[in-house]
Amino acid sequence: MDDSLPLILVPAGDPAGIGPEIAVKAYMWEEVRNSARVAVIADSRVIQRILDITRLPLIIKSIIDPQDGVYEKGTLNIIDIPNASPDTFSFGKTSAICGAAAYQYIEKGVNLTLAGRADAIATAPLNKESLKAAGIPYIGHTEILGHLTNVSDPLTMFEVNGLRIFFLTRHVPLRMVSSLVTKERIKEYIIRCRAMLQQLGTADGTMAIAGLNPHSGEHGLFGDEEMREIIPAIKELTAQGIQVEGPIGADSVFHLAKIGRYNSVLSLYHDQGHIAAKTLDFERTISVTGGMPILRTSVDHGTAFDIAGTGSASEISMIEAIKTAAKYVRSFSANRFIPGK
Repeated sequence: MDDSLPLILVPAGDPAGIGPEIAVKAYMWEEVRNSARVAVIADSRVIQRILDITRLPLIIKSIIDPQDGVYEKGTLNIIDIPNASPDTFSFGKTSAICGAAAYQYIEKGVNLTLAGRADAIATAPLNKESLKAAGIPYIGHTEILGHLTNVSDPLTMFEVNGLRIFFLTRHVPLRMVSSLVTKERIKEYIIRCRAMLQQLGTADGTMAIAGLNPHSGEHGLFGDEEMREIIPAIKELTAQGIQVEGPIGADSVFHLAKIGRYNSVLSLYHDQGHIAAKTLDFERTISVTGGMPILRTSVDHGTAFDIAGTGSASEISMIEAIKTAAKYVRSFSANRFIPGK
């Protein structure tokens, strides 16, 4: 395998879920091996169990430093963290053991990448209940990554078939969203989103802001957030020379971005952007976390406990996560993030 290919680490996620399976299956694809050198972070005993279930013709090579891996067809490099023997948990069940293991896999991946031993991480899914059972005080990947990289509010961007979506708010009740749609918050996010696009080498073009209310409020008929907060933010940003338009009705803005009128969209709440991306292509919707000193991509699906351990999980999203990391890593390295800048 070409040593110039980017080195992508794959923390395998919750061992009781489909993460280890899709990580192993993704490596079998030639398009993945042609785009990156891949090392999986997991308990090698879990990976061997997956190989026994799937009967994939792979040989495990346990390594400590990703730079020491043998990246060739038929060899699966594992950064072995022996913390979740298959004898200590059941597939498809939440447990403190698996929550702790999943956290440790991410921690190892982040630390190795921060140290320059790898170029990026592409993560498999976590289970929030298992994290809680393990006493991990973070609700998910984004919060864990923020803690491990000392970044207070990492950015989330979805990418699917050329459509890029950012999120002004994430895991908050819908009734709280309106209070978070403020002029200053929008201005801050647009500036940060543009900086992330620059980091990824995709800053050219205009960013769109989705409307919050139906038809973007119809001049106050269906809500005044657009008139009171969003439009003033856009006016101030454009006066600074920032290319941004809106608010544009959420029923059309994602389509307009997909056909190229906008280079990205700022979604104002969680499901507004998630529905658009996942309806377009559920399996190929990839999450990219930005505003950090490392590049991270991820599948955008859960642990699928209902099929974990059956060998039937689809690896398509994991393939796309690895390929997306490989696509952006060189631009990311050239535009390295500096905390506080």
